[in-house]
Amino acid sequence: MDIEDAVAAYLDTLAAERGASANTLDAYGRDLSAFARFLCDRGRTVDDTSPADIRAFLEELSRAGLKASSRARKLSAVRQLMRFLEAEGVITESPADRLAGPKRERPLPKTLSVADVDRLLAAAARRVAASPGDLPALRLQTVIELLYATGMRISEVVGLPRRVLEGDDRLLTIKGKGGRERLVPLNTPARAALASYLAAEASARTPGTRPSRWLFPSSGADGHLTRQRVGQELKELALEAGIDPARLSPHVLRHAFASHLLDRGADLRAVQKLLGHADITTTEIYTHVLEERLKRVVNEHHPLARVAS
Repeated sequence: MDIEDAVAAYLDTLAAERGASANTLDAYGRDLSAFARFLCDRGRTVDDTSPADIRAFLEELSRAGLKASSRARKLSAVRQLMRFLEAEGVITESPADRLAGPKRERPLPKTLSVADVDRLLAAAARRVAASPGDLPALRLQTVIELLYATGMRISEVVGLPRRVLEGDDRLLTIKGKGGRERLVPLNTPARAALASYLAAEASARTPGTRPSRWLFPSSGADGHLTRQRVGQELKELALEAGIDPARLSPHVLRHAFASHLLDRGADLRAVQKLLGHADITTTEIYTHVLEERLKRVVNEHHPLARVAS
C-alpha cells in the first residue's frame, strides 16, 4: 500500500470511528505527512518499512533541531498508524512498537496549594455575598467549584448541556475527548454552588422563555460561556485572592484536583479515570506527587528516620 493512502485511511478512521476533533486530525496529519515524505524519499512502501527506517526518521528530526518532546509526539503518531495497519491486516507486525522513544524531561504541571485554592474559593464567595443573586458572580463560583471538585477540562465544563443535571445530583456524566463518557462525583460545596446558580439563572430568565440547552448559556456565537472568558475572570479573581494571576488558569485547577488527590493517598488509576485520560502515561506527569508522599511516609514512620532526626 502507498504510504499516503495509508495515512489518509488512518485519518478517516480517526474522524469516523473515534470522533477525533479537527485539531487532533490536523496534528496527526502534519506528523504523519512528514513521515510519509521521508519514506517516499527513501523509496519505501508500507510493506517494507522497517524499524531502521523509523529510527532514521527520528534521527533526521533530531538533526533538524526538533525537541525530544516533538520527536516523541511524531513517533507516537507513527506507532498509532502502524498499529492501525496491523489491525487492518495490511502489515503482519508493526515495525514501531519495539522502538524506544526519545528521552525527555516532562515539565512538572503548574498547580496550586490547598491554601491557594481555599483563598480563591473564599474570594469567589465574598463576591457572591457582596451581591446576592448576582448571576456572573454565582456562575464563576460554580465553575471554580466544578473544576476543583471534578478535575474536568474547562472545555468540558463550559460545554455542559443542561440535561447533564438529570438523574443523581451527586454525579455528572461527562463526554470527554474522543466522545468517551465518564462519571464524575460532585461534592457538597459544588452541589450547593450549582443549586444557587441555577436558582439565580431561573430568576433572571424572561418569564415564559425556555431555558437554554447549555448549563452556562451566553449570547456569544457558541451559545455558551467560553474558555477564554473563564480564564479572564479567574485572573481577575486571583488578584482579589492575593494569588499571582500568571499562576492561575482553568487547567491549573485541574492539575490541583489531581495533585491534591494523589497527595492524600488516591490511586493513580482512579485519578486517571476521573481525569478522563485514555492512557495512564498521561496521568504519570503527577508521579512527582506520589514520590513526595512516599518520602513523607518514610520520614514520618520509619524508625531509623525518626532516630536520625
